[in-house]
Amino acid sequence: MTGAMRETLPDLAAMDALGERIAVRLRAGDVIALEGGLGAGKTTLARAIIAALGYCGEVPSPTFTIIETYDAPPLKVPVVHADFYRLERPDEAEEIGLDEYRDGAALIAEWPDHAGGFAHERTCLSIRLETEGKGRIAVFHAGEDWLERMP
Repeated sequence: MTGAMRETLPDLAAMDALGERIAVRLRAGDVIALEGGLGAGKTTLARAIIAALGYCGEVPSPTFTIIETYDAPPLKVPVVHADFYRLERPDEAEEIGLDEYRDGAALIAEWPDHAGGFAHERTCLSIRLETEGKGRIAVFHAGEDWLERMP
């Protein structure tokens, strides 16, 4: 991956604004790989992206279901929101049918390394969230298809 950059997110409004900027640029087939420790804000950013795409309902954390899907319409782009934290082996992502879920949709992946990672995909935007005081730092790494679409 190339195109590394950093952004300070001092509060929830900044996280929501980042979600909106990503949503405007999101296409079917894209991967938003969200990395960071527990409580870093991965689910918060995923919720911001999904809301900015047009979803008005509750966006539950997929920690226990592993995968939640959101259709278009009402979303601009269909989305698969996955939390791979509970996977013990990367091949479990294949066993749960991840490829079928991804067909024609964008994937927002929390704990992407537990599913074998997506950084090798040209449509992947990896965002590592780190805590800094009460805010966050977002470190971006863009796949080739994201280089001109960076949020």
